[in-house]
Amino acid sequence: MMKKLSITQQNGIATVAINNPPVNVLTIDLINEINELVLSLKDDRETKVVVFKSLHESFFLAHLDLNVINGTQGGQAASIEFNHMIENIKAMKQVSVAVVDGVARGGGDEFVMACDLAYATENAAFAQPEIHVNIPTGGQGAVQYARRMGKNKALQALLLGNDFTAQEAEQLNIITKFVPKAEMDAFLGMTLGVISGLEVRDIVMYKEIIATSIIDEDAGAELELRYFLERAKEQKTAAIIAAFLNNGGQTEREAKDMQGIFSDTAAELSK
Repeated sequence: MMKKLSITQQNGIATVAINNPPVNVLTIDLINEINELVLSLKDDRETKVVVFKSLHESFFLAHLDLNVINGTQGGQAASIEFNHMIENIKAMKQVSVAVVDGVARGGGDEFVMACDLAYATENAAFAQPEIHVNIPTGGQGAVQYARRMGKNKALQALLLGNDFTAQEAEQLNIITKFVPKAEMDAFLGMTLGVISGLEVRDIVMYKEIIATSIIDEDAGAELELRYFLERAKEQKTAAIIAAFLNNGGQTEREAKDMQGIFSDTAAELSK
């Protein structure tokens, strides 16, 4: 029974609301629930998108529970479980989305960066202030800052531990996009509506190509070609291409109405 997460499902999108009063700290109980949820989706092909939101007015996720940052066996075990949670989110087949309308520092910021996509409002703040409690980041915060920002910006951010606004976080690649709160629901409806119409294997395919390409460009190119040739042989591909051409694909209509062609193609295939 989940006590700190409430989950709703609609049209291939699971929305996970986080509620761990008083300030949404990443306690071991919350970490265990998030791990349980993420692992339960491992073989789920119906769910395409998992959206993480907070029910707290001011906090998305505050940080890892400071009570477990110590030399005790229990504290060390909890810190390792937190690290497993970050890895589990990164390994999800579904598209994970953080929708941030409050503070996300330390482990909260690391949670956001573990997600595939992150959208944040004018109320959001992001930081890795661990150095001020005598520790480094513990959930890949420094790793992600280095990869996303480069050496000098990452070093400055980690040594200062200062807050970034959503606009700054977008520029530094901490999040995908700043979206004003008033526009967030419409933006998510449009963006996630498109993604939730895909198959889980489509999502996994592009995650694999991107992850491989970041490490090794040649290996990424090889994997992409392999996927391309495999998918080109599928009956589904042939049917879609035939309908696409039938609805004005490869004609002047493409110049001004590509989305219309895709819509008409989908309508023809659904008959």
